[in-house]
Amino acid sequence: MAWTVETRPWDDAEGLQLRAKQQSELHADVNCDDHPHGPRTSAADVDHFVVAVAADGRAVACGGLRALSARSAEIEWMYVEPDCRGGGAAMTVLRALEGVALYRGWVHLQLKVGTTQRDAQRFYERAGYRNAHLFAQYGGSATSVIYELDLRVETRRPGTWKSVHR
Repeated sequence: MAWTVETRPWDDAEGLQLRAKQQSELHADVNCDDHPHGPRTSAADVDHFVVAVAADGRAVACGGLRALSARSAEIEWMYVEPDCRGGGAAMTVLRALEGVALYRGWVHLQLKVGTTQRDAQRFYERAGYRNAHLFAQYGGSATSVIYELDLRVETRRPGTWKSVHR
């Protein structure tokens, strides 16, 4: 299925709905701590936010970037509607965020998933991310798995894009 990825403001109505569903799923999983080590996200914290839209116009997935430094960013707020999972929307959002990161000079990406979120862990591993140490915001969290990707390294499978930033 084809998806269109659109940059949206943080307070976009469809983005708000998707993030609310994400938070509901996270809170339903008692082993997922959902950012306990910092303040709640506001528009000032979000450097880029996207929504994937299906051919019928329905917003079905979202994700965003938060700058960590001049060269690194955190991928956050990844969510796909349950009836669209496994259809490519998440990968489309992820690749779009990686492209934005490269454009902005963020060559090192990090993200957090809960230890019980095995589907998410497998997804990021298939996408080329590797397990990493806990970064500052989540230091000491026993319920988080941190993944990272260096966009300067050509770690993709044959036929996928290669980084132009060296």
